[in-house]
Amino acid sequence: MSLKLRISDDMKTAMKAKDAERLGTIRLLLAAIKQKEVDERIELDDAGIVAVVDKMIKQRRDSVAQYEAANRQDLAGKEKAEMDVLAGYLPQQLTETEIDALIDAAVVQSGAASMQDMGKVMGLVRPQMAGRADMAVVSARIKAKLAG
Repeated sequence: MSLKLRISDDMKTAMKAKDAERLGTIRLLLAAIKQKEVDERIELDDAGIVAVVDKMIKQRRDSVAQYEAANRQDLAGKEKAEMDVLAGYLPQQLTETEIDALIDAAVVQSGAASMQDMGKVMGLVRPQMAGRADMAVVSARIKAKLAG
């Protein structure tokens, strides 16, 4: 079953269950997918949909940080609930050990020796980790590895 079909089925299930919060989040996701398809005049595959979901989660993560800084726990809680719904459409997340192994392999493959080579390493790991790891965390780990 394609990811897009699964999202549509989940929307129908949320409608039947009268789960307004989940339904709203799924509708936002479907709208973002449709917008991307219209803008680029393509039909998104599962990888493209995962990229859209990943972007939406990142937006919500940023919003949560801003809401918590403004002491708006009610809005931060709503964003966290949306993140939980969206996370259900991402592939299995990588463990820290798996992330480190992929980074090590990319460093060896690219011949990276300093911080100037960070772009090469990120270029190799990004496709392997898309939607499976927080790229900000991955970037920090690569920086630590290259600096050390």
